[in-house]
Amino acid sequence: MAKTRKFAELLQNQIRHEFTAAQQYTALAVWFDARDLPRLAKRFYRQSIEERNHALAMVRYLLDRNEPVSIPGTGEVRNDFSSVHEAIELALAQERAVTADIEAMAKAARLEEDYLGEQFVHWFLKEQVEEVSRMSTLLTVVERAGGNLFEVENHLFREQGTETEDAPDMPPVAGGKL
Repeated sequence: MAKTRKFAELLQNQIRHEFTAAQQYTALAVWFDARDLPRLAKRFYRQSIEERNHALAMVRYLLDRNEPVSIPGTGEVRNDFSSVHEAIELALAQERAVTADIEAMAKAARLEEDYLGEQFVHWFLKEQVEEVSRMSTLLTVVERAGGNLFEVENHLFREQGTETEDAPDMPPVAGGKL
């Protein structure tokens, strides 16, 4: 009987988590859009595409390693929030959970002496530091705005010029990046 590799199993599970995150971020974007918060909406529409690209980078890696790939359904997605603060808190919690998942994948790759897998996960570890930091900052901005959502929108408008669109070192994406 073939030994199942924990790293490949965790990576396959992470594909589901990334697609679920993409759907959750779309739901957040729509929630913001419905409340006439275009900068918050844009931020989360873009974040949704980024999560989709992460999932498909994982698919591409498994394909390149001749591992089986299954495209899963997504998990539950929340669509309603009592406040912007609550919505951003959910996004931050989601990023922290993804960080823990990626760390578990890195550990599994190292324990299995899968050096290619460990190298692949390295980019995602670096990405998660950035993602948690960005979401933490956004939550702080929301808190400091004290309910004045125009200040949050203004912050995002000012920050848009400092965001990097594409990470040049991102692993290849199955079907290409959107």
